[in-house]
Amino acid sequence: MRKSESNRSEQRLERLKAVAKEAGVKLTHQRLEIFRELAGTEDHPDADAIFRAVQQRVPTVSLDTVYRTLSKLHDLGLVTMLGPQRDGVRFDANLDPHHHYVCVRCGLVRDFESEELNGLRLPDALKNFGSIVDAHVEVRGLCAECQKAAESNRDSAPKQKREPREDSTP
Repeated sequence: MRKSESNRSEQRLERLKAVAKEAGVKLTHQRLEIFRELAGTEDHPDADAIFRAVQQRVPTVSLDTVYRTLSKLHDLGLVTMLGPQRDGVRFDANLDPHHHYVCVRCGLVRDFESEELNGLRLPDALKNFGSIVDAHVEVRGLCAECQKAAESNRDSAPKQKREPREDSTP
């Protein structure tokens, strides 16, 4: 982890401690490890990925504990939920205004910032649905790795000779 990522992770952890204390939520070792795992990654993992990572350090953690902790962190406003994606709900400890890039092939999710998108005016028609708590833009496409793989597959595919159609005129 780079130094700037480590600093962000530590800032998020300090915020967790302050919010939990104010809300009277006990910070167990397992809860801290679950949040530390989420706060230390930019991958927007789902609960299963967090469980597998935390279980390596805390073998006694259960998947149920991970789900309940993530739900509690969401209720406290310490994480946001993205999704549903194809693999289910994913979690994000970055509470700064940002948007998401999602790869439609592999599911990679990355944060990006945009002042232009932050200033996007929401249509009045949304008021008919109810109040708005938050808005962010999700940009979807092929990540560089998937695009490179697709181009490689396309380049290595045998070229097929096109036969003229019978109904076409010469």
